[in-house]
Formats: sequence, C-alpha cells, structure tokens
Amino acid sequence: MSKYLLFLDESGDHGLKTIDANFPIFVLTGLLFSESSYRDVCKKIDTFKNKFFGNTEVILHRRDMRKYERGFQILFDDDVKRRFYVELSKIQQEAEYTIVTSVIDKQKHIEQYGKLADDPYEIALTFVLERTLFEADGKQDIEGIHVTIEGRGKKEDALLARRYNELLYRGTSQVESRRLLHIYDQELEVRLKKDNDCGLQLADLCAYPIARYFMNNNEPNPAYEVIKDKIRKGPRGVIGYGVKVFP
Repeated sequence: MSKYLLFLDESGDHGLKTIDANFPIFVLTGLLFSESSYRDVCKKIDTFKNKFFGNTEVILHRRDMRKYERGFQILFDDDVKRRFYVELSKIQQEAEYTIVTSVIDKQKHIEQYGKLADDPYEIALTFVLERTLFEADGKQDIEGIHVTIEGRGKKEDALLARRYNELLYRGTSQVESRRLLHIYDQELEVRLKKDNDCGLQLADLCAYPIARYFMNNNEPNPAYEVIKDKIRKGPRGVIGYGVKVFP
C-alpha cells in the first residue's frame, strides 16, 4: 500500500468582483503522484536544475520563465532555451502522475447564478477532489491522499483550510462525506513558494497551459501538448473524466 500526494495550483483570479476580459476563467489543477513516483521526479528536477543553474534553489515558475526573471535570464540564449525546454518536457512526460483539473468560466458563472454565486475556488476544489477520488478508486495500492497547496497569505490559507475540511465533513452532491474522509488526509498542507516543493512547481507548469487551452484551443500551445496525455481519461480516452468545465 502506498500514500499518494495531490499538489494543487491555480491559474487566474478566483474573485468575481472584476473579470479580466483577457483571462476570464479560473483554473485549479491537481497533480496526483504516488510517493515513489514523486521522489523519482524530484531527483530528476534537482539534476535538471543543477545542470542549467548550478544549484537547486531556482523555483520553476511559468510566469518567471515567460518573463525571463528570477534566474531565467539564461533563456535569452536561444540554444540554452531550446535545450532547457526539451529536457524539462522530457521530465514532465516521463514522470508518473495524473492531472485532474477544473475550469470555471467566471462570466457564465455570474450570468447563471448572479453576483452571489459561490466562490470559484471552492467549486473548483470540489470538482478536483471528486475526480481525484474517482481516480483513486481504480488503484489497488492506495492507502490515502495527502493534499498540498501553495500558500497565498494567512487569511486566505485559513479560509481555504476551513473550506477543505467543510467539504470532507459535508460531502458533495456526488460523493458522501465518509468516502472523502476515508481517502483524504484531514489536514491540508500549505507550503510557500520559497519551500521549493517540486510537486507544486510541476503543478504550476501545468496550470497555465491548461488555462490557455480552454480559453483558445486553436492557438499553438506546446506546453499543453507536453502534458495533455497526463490528464485523467475515461475508458474511451475522453478527457472529461479528468476535466470539469463549469458551468
């Protein structure tokens, strides 16, 4: 039996007061690893960082990579940039994990439920926990799932921890509380970016490309092509088993 680890990262703003016309969605993405596959990919990430940066302290963050900031100035060199993305993509593709994600269209959400509509983060978290549990149902070796998120501030983290526990004890429209409590650790772990957690970094690398894909799947999106086969699929290959678009 093995413990599994779920790392969550978001893309976009979950608030409903204002909606950015250029980024009108909120995406919450979870990466599910077994403990052994997590240890393996972390070793590869450290080797990768040492090769390109000479240390393991640089945080893999999609925005910094796009902006060539916080150590990613090395990507101004086109040859280094090509090798960097080839090797990073290889790590992402070869690692053993499953992606479960939820995409909330905030404008449609408001139009359908009004200004008092439920918080997109809580809705997205519900969908991700449900589909991750369904994924766990098919694994014989799983003894439980530990959930880790990146901290956003004391107030926000406390609120999210409370919502997480409310979900477990209240259950959802699809899953009874006893099933959630059986599979999920009751304590939500909050880690900071500076903690340099490779699971959260890999979740960050997946969240933005997924958001871009669901905003416009006709434009080139090589980062999504790298990870699309990791998205949970049904028996006929339908990605709806691993993606919930709402409403």
